[in-house]
Amino acid sequence: MIKNILFFIVVFISNVIQCITGFAGTVLAMPFSIMLIGFDTAKTVLNILGLVASVGVLLMNRKSFNKKEFLRITEIMLIGMVIGLVIVESFTVRAGILYKILGVTVIIFTVIGCVNTFKKKTDENQIVSEKKPSLFSYCILAVSGIVHGMFVCGGPLLIVYAGKRLRDKDEFRATVSAVWIVLNSVNLLTDIKNGSFNMKIMPLLGISIIILFAAVAVGNMIAKRMNKKTFMIITYILMGVSAVSLLVK
Repeated sequence: MIKNILFFIVVFISNVIQCITGFAGTVLAMPFSIMLIGFDTAKTVLNILGLVASVGVLLMNRKSFNKKEFLRITEIMLIGMVIGLVIVESFTVRAGILYKILGVTVIIFTVIGCVNTFKKKTDENQIVSEKKPSLFSYCILAVSGIVHGMFVCGGPLLIVYAGKRLRDKDEFRATVSAVWIVLNSVNLLTDIKNGSFNMKIMPLLGISIIILFAAVAVGNMIAKRMNKKTFMIITYILMGVSAVSLLVK
């Protein structure tokens, strides 16, 4: 019971952050959630929460949706995601090893995020280059897909790509959310197939969705009052703490 309550707190805090930053929710919630309710349950519940949140964001920003980038991102990430799902389903890996892999992954994301946050000086509405993405950009998307298939938290690497390709905040949020709808739907079908999505998680999921809506409301209020760069720094510090907790587990 105590672990479930702690999980609900994690869901609330992570989705407040998700609402403000646009991507950090799941990657922040996953390490703590794994320790509280187990890998399979955490992956399934957080995936559905991410799906629900993404539908809402896309509906609110649908006029800014970038179809071209959506198709490019989705195609490459789906390929990577298949690889990630195969890794999880085809190999018997001890939970401790998965914790370590996720911990290292989150640390990498934290470093990348901090670098981008501190060096970013351009205006949010600045027009981005129309040049075709580089091979390195495609590799970032592929790795992001692999991580998303394994842990449902490939967002930070996608943001490295999308932050340079999408013109403004609304276009960014709408397009990225559309990507998560597709990828998280694939994850949901996989969870249904392997039995992770079942009646046992319904009470946990139902309460989590209610908490999700509350978190979005609070996140919207905070977003209007808080400096985004400051909050991003706090977010990456929390991500680093969660990663260290997994590495020493």
